[in-house]
Amino acid sequence: MEPVDAEQMTMLREVLSTTGWLERTDEFGRALRVTSRTPGGLLLVGTPAGDPWHLAAHLDDESRLGGAPGLAPTLVRWEPPAGAPAHLRIGLERLEAARRGETLFVVAEDEAPVPLLERVDDARRTGATVLALECGDRELRGLAHEALTVPPDGALMSFDGAQHLVSAAAGREPARTPRGLRRRIARFLDAVSGPVLD
Repeated sequence: MEPVDAEQMTMLREVLSTTGWLERTDEFGRALRVTSRTPGGLLLVGTPAGDPWHLAAHLDDESRLGGAPGLAPTLVRWEPPAGAPAHLRIGLERLEAARRGETLFVVAEDEAPVPLLERVDDARRTGATVLALECGDRELRGLAHEALTVPPDGALMSFDGAQHLVSAAAGREPARTPRGLRRRIARFLDAVSGPVLD
């Protein structure tokens, strides 16, 4: 994921303005923000081919700048180096401890291997919300509560571009919902699924 400055982001948004990609990345980014409310509860994992460390840095920035502590990710790595700082030494065993109220965000430009799919399935069964940014991985998409698929040909949107747009969208404060409507929606959700218990 290459660094993108504000001018490049504006140009990217202009180019994509009529393609539907802005709406899709905004919707996915909002889902990421809404589900990532617990500080330390956003688990970000890639595939063995690459840790999404650059996306982790962007989400950390968006968390600080947007006043959304739940967006600061915990980067989960396949082979964390022993001498790395503590926040860069978190291995796959952290996925085994995923629980209700946490979000597992899988970033997979290549196909997710079976060990990752098994851990994602386990995390989902224990109540974690699963989001996936992927390039056509049907099995991973089937496990995710929300998924954004970036076609591998990259004709309109590159995988890096999608990551930048998603992190920017996640950092934006959502439009305010009228309080009465918010209360009614909350009561409806509690009635359907029961209140969230810590």
